[in-house]
Amino acid sequence: MKGLLLSWQAWALLSAAFAALTAIFAKIGVEGVNPDFATFLRMLVVIAALSLILSATGQWQDPRGLSARSGVFLILSGLATGASWICCFRALRLGQAAQVAPIDKLSVLRVALFGVLFLGERLSGPNWLGVAMIAGGAVLLAWKG
Repeated sequence: MKGLLLSWQAWALLSAAFAALTAIFAKIGVEGVNPDFATFLRMLVVIAALSLILSATGQWQDPRGLSARSGVFLILSGLATGASWICCFRALRLGQAAQVAPIDKLSVLRVALFGVLFLGERLSGPNWLGVAMIAGGAVLLAWKG
């Protein structure tokens, strides 16, 4: 079991499972609630949960030990996360979860492109085919027909 928790694949599958629950719970929770306020409450829960995890595992770090580069990119990542959550909650307020979530997951396409362009990552032909299939599937799921 310990080896499984050291696998990026296991964590990625858990991330996908929790992301699915996030969309369903958010769709139900945002009914009759301002989407921005709902995002704020969600963020408070995340902060509380992570504070507990860091405390329980003794993993708190002094933020002054971060490099300037890491600090800037973590701040940018936090801003992007917040913007993504705000947009997702607004979309869920207006649309069906089964249509919003696949469009939200078009981020897979962007991550692949940005990984190649900015991080020097390389994808094989079958990898690109998978990215294209995810993009096509997202469009088909969002199609109102």
